[in-house]
Amino acid sequence: MTAALAEEKDRNFNLTVRDVAEAAGIAPSAVRFYEAHGLITARRTAGNQRRFDENAACLIKVARVAQRVGLTVRDIAQVFATLPPNPTPADWDFVSDTMIREAENRVTALRRHLEDLASDARLCDL
Repeated sequence: MTAALAEEKDRNFNLTVRDVAEAAGIAPSAVRFYEAHGLITARRTAGNQRRFDENAACLIKVARVAQRVGLTVRDIAQVFATLPPNPTPADWDFVSDTMIREAENRVTALRRHLEDLASDARLCDL
């Protein structure tokens, strides 16, 4: 990577933890949590402060939706790992399809559990 390309890439990382937190509607500690689990990436300044690119808040918002449908942070990180640096609508379609498929699988499993609970079997035998 040339020095000019590296400098341009770092220039895109100009949002602080607070900026991302406000844009995503979460606490700053949650931004650090998502970074620690690999859902978003930060660069460090010379003063060792985190700086994020403009995609960080969007990724966090998508991650929160994925969590609501039951995906774990690890699951979400695996899906996000397939995204290129500048995702296209087709890339986001893949993420959406993955989340829908997982949510449908979980709904199916929950229905089976409800059927088990409604059966005449003893709860401790389920």
